[in-house]
Amino acid sequence: MRDLPNLKADLRATALARRDAIDVSLRQDAAEAAAVHSAPLLARLSPRIVSGYWPIRSEVDPQPILAAARRAGASIALPVLVDRATLRFRLHEADEPLVPAGFGTYGPPETAPEIVPDLVILPLAAFDRALHRIGYGQGHYDRALAAMIDAGRRPCLVGLAFAAQEVERIPFEPHDIPLDFIVTERELIAAPSRG
Repeated sequence: MRDLPNLKADLRATALARRDAIDVSLRQDAAEAAAVHSAPLLARLSPRIVSGYWPIRSEVDPQPILAAARRAGASIALPVLVDRATLRFRLHEADEPLVPAGFGTYGPPETAPEIVPDLVILPLAAFDRALHRIGYGQGHYDRALAAMIDAGRRPCLVGLAFAAQEVERIPFEPHDIPLDFIVTERELIAAPSRG
């Protein structure tokens, strides 16, 4: 059997190539469709603080979902890297200017308060039907989420992706944190019973 890092790297590369191949003209429609699929989830959970992300490269844009959450009364957070390894979440007020936040993305400035979201929308490279994910390989979200869980503040985890990023099976390691939901332009996928 091939080693897990190489297998994950291959799955990541394949899924990202499929994501990159999606026509730019279809991306905004996909983001809007994902927002429609996430609406029942947001209505059911009524999160107080929702974290999204500022999209980079060919990621699905979470802004339509974040706008719907804000209209429903949720505060919005965006992630920022406070050092090379530490991801934190800062409050993002509507129309607040964003600053470089690490990893090529943007987020609230240092003056914005750090907050703990109760629902986190995560970007990802690949996912499977068991709601396992492969990120970009740096572990930023993994460390941030593990710290939140260790502090007794496990948020609902929602992966946002294009349907083309689905793979048959992602190797799952003991330190990996499964998602609760995946939202794509086609559907909302709920976690299977983890018994």
